[in-house]
Formats: sequence, C-alpha cells, structure tokens
Amino acid sequence: MANILDVSTAAKRLRLVALWEAVTWVALLIAMFFKWVLGHEEAVKIPGMVHGVAGFMLYVAVALFTARALKWDFKTLALAMVSSVPPFMTIWFERWAVRTGRLGELSTAPRRDVEPAPV
Repeated sequence: MANILDVSTAAKRLRLVALWEAVTWVALLIAMFFKWVLGHEEAVKIPGMVHGVAGFMLYVAVALFTARALKWDFKTLALAMVSSVPPFMTIWFERWAVRTGRLGELSTAPRRDVEPAPV
C-alpha cells in the first residue's frame, strides 16, 4: 500500500474505497454504541447515512466498475458484493483479490482462472 490515495486505476480505486467502507463501519459501530448503550437516539443519524451512501453504495458501484474493467468472473464479482455486507470484509476481499491476481497491477500472483499462454 505505497500510496493509498492514488486512484489512477480501477484496482487502486477499489483498494481505497474498500478501506473507506471499513472506516465508515467503525464510525457506525461507535455510533451504535452511543445509541444503544448510552441512549443517544440521534447518534446513528449521520454515521448511518455516511456509511450507507458514501461507504456501502460507493463500494458496490466501484466494485461493479472494477469487475468490468478487470474482466472479473462471476465468482469474483459475487464475492466482492457479498463482502460489502459483513463489517470489515471489504478489506479481506481486497487482500484476497491482490493475493489471487485479480487486482491488476496491485497483484503479484498470476490470475488463477486464466491459463498460461503456450510456449
């Protein structure tokens, strides 16, 4: 993660948005503590909206764009979508996609679903 703010490619945008979605989850979980434990009903209003729109929906949109740009198979796209629901799974998905060669220039491993060219 040399420069997390570099969004020059689809893979780098997904990396940044996956991290951002997890940060908004943290804010929402803290707000839920204030609402349910300390009784501040209004505590989740802003963090909930930020997570829903600027976190979750942004991640889904960027993941769809990335899937098209990097020609992901259905399994990879489905995993990206499912990872947007549980807390912090977008970070896991991004790391998995890097390890398995599915995030373009961020990946060091060759894609496992692509056969090597004949020699």
